[in-house]
This record gives sequence, structure tokens and C-alpha cells, in this order.
Amino acid sequence: MPLETTPETAIPVRQVVSMIAGWMDRLGAVWVEGQVVQVSRPANSGTDFLTLRDRLAEVSVLLTCPRAIVDSLPTPLVSGAQVVVYGKPVVYPNKATLSLQVRELRLVGEGELLARLERRRQLLAAEGLFAPELKRPLPFLPRRIGLVTAQDSAAERDVVENARRRWPGVTFELRYAAMQGPYAATQVIEALQSLDRHPDVDVIVIARGGGSVEDLLAFSDEAVVRAVHQATTPVVSAIGHEPDNPILDLVADLRASTPTDAAKRIVPDVAEEAQRLAQVRERMRRWIVNLLGREQHLLDSLRDRPSLADPRAELDDRATEVELLRDRSRRVLGHVLDRAYDDLDHRLARVRALSPLATLRRGYAVLSDAHGRHVAGIGDVDTGSNVTVRLADGRFTATVGEVETIPLPAPDQEEPDGEER
Repeated sequence: MPLETTPETAIPVRQVVSMIAGWMDRLGAVWVEGQVVQVSRPANSGTDFLTLRDRLAEVSVLLTCPRAIVDSLPTPLVSGAQVVVYGKPVVYPNKATLSLQVRELRLVGEGELLARLERRRQLLAAEGLFAPELKRPLPFLPRRIGLVTAQDSAAERDVVENARRRWPGVTFELRYAAMQGPYAATQVIEALQSLDRHPDVDVIVIARGGGSVEDLLAFSDEAVVRAVHQATTPVVSAIGHEPDNPILDLVADLRASTPTDAAKRIVPDVAEEAQRLAQVRERMRRWIVNLLGREQHLLDSLRDRPSLADPRAELDDRATEVELLRDRSRRVLGHVLDRAYDDLDHRLARVRALSPLATLRRGYAVLSDAHGRHVAGIGDVDTGSNVTVRLADGRFTATVGEVETIPLPAPDQEEPDGEER
């Protein structure tokens, strides 16, 4: 139960420390995993003092371990080793410090370590950190290359010298960090974030030479992997040699088998580019020459055509054709007019033949009485009546003296020649 205290009933420090020690004593022994960052083995003492650090957070705890347990390990315990310990948390009242009394200590073997890394890789892959669609393309020619590596290391020389041999004008922004050990992950993350904020850095290379699985643990650290995943600048992983495959290779935008390979893949080779440019120029020259040749051939063929060789010849042919058409149209028009004239004469003859005046010219006459009515028969006149006689060239007046009726012949009989009506 919580202890009820007031400003008037405050308890002394020793009592608080004693209460904390009691609470910690009820916790019991636990298994703890971490990385050894400091080993202290005082002379003339049977107890070793270790500092165990969490792999993801800046949290550490002091270990008090019997020296016999440390000496019983198959390999010497050094700083940076991955261990699991079984111990009981205790609080020392004199200094109020927390410590873990080690009862059992085990080095994490390579097989077990690889199994742990595989489980971590599967968990991160399930989160989608290694998805191919997240990979960003590298720039063809970066303005400035960020390099995270150990100072004066072979990896630094491999990347810088090979990159400058391929492209002499390339520039680097260097950030040095520990490439192994307990502080490697933290320093790599800080260097990566510093370069990621740099406005001129277009690509970041994390480079280290080869090493054992334990030496490369920092590059499979979850915090390092997440920092690379969150970076906005493309990251190239150049850790170890071809067989080395830390988890960093999976989350990086590009994996290089070695630092030298990274230098070859982040900058183009100036000699190769110059040769490629010369090839492109030669292809363009041949293409232009071929194009000009085709166009010249087309111009020559157009120029050789009769219409361009002698433009007046075509006009003369057209003028002759126009004259022929004009003569033909004149002949056709003359024929049409002649036929029209002939037709007009025929029609005029027919009209004249049907005209009463033509009948009168053959000796016939038209009679009309005093009232101007035409006389069609004997019954229309009387003896002594006056009639008007219309001839072809005039008219005169006559008096009917005698009327004689003449029977009309049948329709199929002709009248006697010269007989008047």
C-alpha cells in the first residue's frame, strides 16, 4: 500500500531507499538481453562490474557479476558483446543505486544471433519497410555525395578514390562514425540524419569493410533501419563484402556489394560517358547525312520533272490544247446553228403552208356579208346582197346576181380541176 506522508510527517532518505529495495526484492530474478558497453575487472576482487545497454534506447544498467561466471565463458567478454543475463535487481542503500546481481550469463552465439536477426528482418518486412515501391532512384550525377564511414578507413579511401577516378569533379560531405561497437548505431544514425538535412547532398553512402556477424550488428540495428527508412535522401548500403547481408541492405535504396562497387554505381564513368557521347554524336551525324541525302535526292527528282525543267513547255501544251478545244467548240456551235437555221426554215415553210394568205394566193377568196360575217355557204347570202371579197393582194365589193346550189362531193372524191365554188 502507498505510504501516506505529509510535510509534517516526512520520512528520511534511508527509509525511502529501504522501501525501494524492498519493492525491488519482490520483483525476483529476470532474464535480460543487451549489449555490454563497459567491462571493469578490479584487481584483488572476485566481482566484475559490467554496464549493460539497451539496443534501441539510451538506457543502461549496472551488472555485478561473480568473476567465476565471467571466466567460465567460452570466449573472453569484451565491450560490444551481445549477452543475455539472469539476475536479480537490487538497490544498494548506501548510494541508492540500482544494480542487477548476475546469476547466469550467456553470450549470444552466432547461430542464435542470426536467428534473432532473421526474426527482426521478418517483423520489419511485415511492416513494409523493404517494399520495392519505396526504393528511390539515384541521381545520374549527384551534386554532393554524403559518406558515413569510419575516419581514415579503407572503406573511405575506396569510395572517395574510386568515385573521383570515375568523375574527377565529384565532391563529398563526410560524416565519421564508429562502424562497430556499442556506440556505432547511435553515431551512424546521427551522421545519417545530419547528411539528410544537408541541402546539397543528393545521395548518402554508408560504407564499412567486411567483418564478422558481431562486427556488423550495428547495421542490423532496428533503430538504424528505421532511420534509413525515414530518410528523404536516397541511401546506398555498402557494408562488408558480397556474402555480408545486414538488414540495412534491405531497407536501403541501393545495395552495393563493396565500398568500391558503391563508388562505381553512384557516379558515372567520365571516359564511358565521353565514349557514349561520341557514339551518339556519330549516330546523329550519320542520321543527318542520310536525311540530307534523301532530301537532296527528292529535290533532284523534283527538279528533273518536265514541269520544272522547262515550265513553258507545259504552258505551250496547255495553250495548244486550249486552241484545239476552242476550234472544236466553234465547229460544234456552227453545226448547232446550221441545224437550228434548217429547222427554222422548215417550221417557217410549214407555217406559211398553213397560212390562209397562202391559200388566197392560189386563187381562192374569202367572202363576208355587209355585217362582216364570213360567208360559208349559199345560205349565208341572198340575190342582190352586197358582199366583200378578200383576195391575196386586196379586197373589193360585189353584188350577188344569181345563186346556184352545187352539191358537195363525197369526202373520198376530188373536186373537178379548175371548178370554182
